[in-house]
Amino acid sequence: MKTIKLSIVLILSMMSCRIDQEIVMQNNRLFKTSFESISDFSDFYIVPQGDYDSNHELSIEKIISGAYSHKAWITGPRSDTNDGIIYLPHRAYPTVQLYKTSIGSFVTPCIITFYANLDITLQDKPLGQIDDWFSFATLSPDKSDNWVRTILVNIAPDRMLRLVHVPDQGKQEYIYQNTTLEYPYQEWVRISIYIDLSEENGYAKLYQNGTLVSHAKVNGGNGVLEQAHFGLYASAAISSGTIYNDDLEIREVRNESEALEYVY
Repeated sequence: MKTIKLSIVLILSMMSCRIDQEIVMQNNRLFKTSFESISDFSDFYIVPQGDYDSNHELSIEKIISGAYSHKAWITGPRSDTNDGIIYLPHRAYPTVQLYKTSIGSFVTPCIITFYANLDITLQDKPLGQIDDWFSFATLSPDKSDNWVRTILVNIAPDRMLRLVHVPDQGKQEYIYQNTTLEYPYQEWVRISIYIDLSEENGYAKLYQNGTLVSHAKVNGGNGVLEQAHFGLYASAAISSGTIYNDDLEIREVRNESEALEYVY
């Protein structure tokens, strides 16, 4: 009897090891969309039309490929300032919840590439207040609805594309940050994000049209990219603005050298 119990424990232990190995192994996963159909996101959460004083739809107005792109726009300010006690950002986007797909969560490192065309005016606020900001991308190793740990790609009134919440949530500390190459409005820009969410030595690199613009350590990772969103996410006081996205790809890669093949 004791031998049988030991055998069962050993089998369960071996199964657990196999499951753990599957979780930490890459599988050349690829998620891609040219925003041709809402069905690409039908299994994921989509911000409802008109919520957060914003709207979004598939559009034929500006495209990189195919017949459609994703268009999102602000319909009015949500507050006079960005400093309110209640957090009131604009939101208009579909999420990409990788853990809900048939191929499962993505093991990092990953390279994320997409095109963005932004038309907006961001204002400096008085000293001590939060300036306007716009966010192109949010990445998370957390698959809960709380998105507890996030890494963002943002722009502020200085028009410098940067990583946000690095190396820790709420921080902006960089190994390198561009201070000269402005982000161009009203034209298509290729944005590329290399992300390694390792528990130790995690880091991210951000590229604008193939040029490195931001590089930072990333703490708080678990090795896995669970979900992300792209589209419109912006501070409360902005009164108008429009963003188009097209040709989004999220891809597992073995290392940074392989990722560079998809940056340019």
